[in-house]
Amino acid sequence: MIRRRLFDAEHEQFRTTVRRWAETEVYPHSERFREQGMVDAAVWRSAGAQGFLAMYADERHGGLGLDDFRYDMVLTEELSARENGLYIPLHSRIVAPYVHKFGTDSQRDRFMPGIVSGDTVLAIAMTEPDTGSDLSGIRTRAEDRGDHWLINGAKTYISNGYLCGLVLVAARTGAGRHDIGLFLVPADTPGFTRGRKLAKIGLKSQDTAELHFDNVAIPKDNVLGNPTGGFRLMMHNLAEERLVGAVQFLAQAGRAFDITLEFIQTRKVFGKPVGHYQNSRFKMAEMRARLDCVQAFVDHCAMEHLEGRLGPELAAEAKLMASETEGDVVDECVQLHGGAGFMEEYEIARLYTNARVSRIYAGSSEIMKEIIGRGLGLDDRPARKA
Repeated sequence: MIRRRLFDAEHEQFRTTVRRWAETEVYPHSERFREQGMVDAAVWRSAGAQGFLAMYADERHGGLGLDDFRYDMVLTEELSARENGLYIPLHSRIVAPYVHKFGTDSQRDRFMPGIVSGDTVLAIAMTEPDTGSDLSGIRTRAEDRGDHWLINGAKTYISNGYLCGLVLVAARTGAGRHDIGLFLVPADTPGFTRGRKLAKIGLKSQDTAELHFDNVAIPKDNVLGNPTGGFRLMMHNLAEERLVGAVQFLAQAGRAFDITLEFIQTRKVFGKPVGHYQNSRFKMAEMRARLDCVQAFVDHCAMEHLEGRLGPELAAEAKLMASETEGDVVDECVQLHGGAGFMEEYEIARLYTNARVSRIYAGSSEIMKEIIGRGLGLDDRPARKA
């Protein structure tokens, strides 16, 4: 396994703290979380009490004032090592930064304390029934009614959709293709309802829901930034979102590798362990080499991000390579498990079904290739006239 140069001693001490907490507060309850289709709200509050949520938040909001992405990398890697449904990266690194970076002082004072404590779980509502990766095509609308905005529409595939106490909603506010606003909608707002808790082939312990907005009146001071500038804000945050995904996908692939290495050393076929056959050795060697190569690249991207230099193309490369690597690794690991790999009682089967969505959400592999290709100057759109 490659020696990683990204983390300092403080980060590794933090890793030990997170691991001990997860082994006590999270992992023992994973099966129950799967059965009920969501984690307990108390787990979120426990994470908040440990200081794990939105660590960059101001101390006056209960945060640590610790804006070092590496701590969230550690947290993501440790929690991704076992299926548990606790999507802290979504809460802390994907949604909360909108409020922390782009919110007003009043918005931060109202919402950040609950975000930090875990009393307010966050969700972001972008995807719609007929709109996936093309965010400019959303149909949910927000109309300016003078002293408030009125939101109507529907969202789907929303992670944390059932547990959320606050939803960041993307809605069309004008006639322009990119005229989109971002609205902070508390879950108890009249007209906001949750639809089905969606049944998925994987990630069964993570709640995913449909959300409906029927004449939802939102005060003007719940608009995040310019009411037509939400698209730009979403694009600003996508690089980090894809890097977070890459960290998570690699951690899950690493877990699949580790449990498979253990399995093939004990499972016997024709009188000797599966791992003693050349095919098994070669497969494991290939996976180890690939995991180390992609890990080195993702760590490089993390350093670029810490220095404010991570661009959309490099983030897309990280997301593409990590998600595709995860998919290939878990598939090979299921094969090495044989029939046991097809049984849900074995962890590898759950890792296999969980991994399938990694190549879809936060921008599909095809979208990542489009971003990378356009960055190379390969664009099928008509050239502008001089």
